Amino acid sequence: MPFNRIIVFVLDSLGIGELPDASLYGDEGSNTLGNILREYPLKIPNLSSLGIGFLDSSLNKLRVKNPVGCYGKMAEKSPGKDTTSGHWELMGIILKKPFPVYPNGFPDEIIEEFSKRIGRRILGNFPASGTEIIKLLGRKHLETGYPIVYTSADSVFQIAAHEEVIPLDELYWMCEEARKILVGEHSVCRVIARPFKGDYPNFIRDNKRRRDFSIPPPEPTLLDLLKNRGMEVIGIGKIGDIFAERGLTRIIPTKNNEDGIKKTIELIDEENKGLILVNLNDFDTLYGHRNNVEGYAHALEYFDSCVPRIISKLKKDDLLIFTADHGCDPTTPSTDHSREFVPILVYGKNCMKSKFLGKRDTLSDLAQTIADNFGFYIKNGKSFLKDILNF
Repeated sequence: MPFNRIIVFVLDSLGIGELPDASLYGDEGSNTLGNILREYPLKIPNLSSLGIGFLDSSLNKLRVKNPVGCYGKMAEKSPGKDTTSGHWELMGIILKKPFPVYPNGFPDEIIEEFSKRIGRRILGNFPASGTEIIKLLGRKHLETGYPIVYTSADSVFQIAAHEEVIPLDELYWMCEEARKILVGEHSVCRVIARPFKGDYPNFIRDNKRRRDFSIPPPEPTLLDLLKNRGMEVIGIGKIGDIFAERGLTRIIPTKNNEDGIKKTIELIDEENKGLILVNLNDFDTLYGHRNNVEGYAHALEYFDSCVPRIISKLKKDDLLIFTADHGCDPTTPSTDHSREFVPILVYGKNCMKSKFLGKRDTLSDLAQTIADNFGFYIKNGKSFLKDILNF
């Protein structure tokens, strides 16, 4: 076992250039990091020192002479471009078909059954931005008490409700009822509670009380396999939601990126062994989906400023990995995820330096590498463990 502990940060939506099949998803020209760099004087010296500048020609400005990390990029093999399939593939599950999406809203039989179960009619039932739909329908929601149902380009059934109209516990119950209905051909990957507060027209989404009700993975993930072998498997941020709380020995929710980084650093100080899997969601939710280039850039710069402290906490037998699950280019007209390559940046005191890990065919190469480190193999992915070892 070369490393007793592996810490993986998923920088949610940090894509680095379109995949070969991006045109099938309407994502030609998407390049989350490269396009931000083109429009904003981004300074991320610590990620640059790990080699991120060598992963795409659009990132040449970020190149350094002698990177201290190993670096490469990975392509999602599963169809789609959502958070769930991306994270599942990072942990070894490659889907054969995409989750269902509803560009015209959900069919009548789904909405009728949902309304019957919750005892109320609904508003909406069309794809929309979460901030825009509460502006559009929030006043009518206050008047009627009807929940707002909407979707997006992702496989999601979202329910928005004002906290003074539909209490949180009731909103969560509604999501549980929707989750029971959305099965079989309508197995959306996530049902999401979207509480909001404030007065019309200045409503504010309460992201701290958002809750995802995810479909469980169709087979054991790397998380399950590690847990079954007695390893500690800690999920920070959205990880518990994404994996339906499966395969984890500890689930640590977070308020935002800053909180997630802080809690991860505290965990690294502990004497734990196994896997720490962290999702930093603000990049995606607050900036990518809202086409906020400057906000995304500032969030990256803040994270980059924390990298030296994270590295300083590492023990000799720790392995640190930075990656992503998909893209969400804030410079394009679309506000949806984008079909992109993601980075793989690896650092450890016993790791090679300035080592190019290549262009990898699946995100599951990460899972296979982690499994290889802990002495077993999974069915998907190709390990790069031997490529990074310096002994």
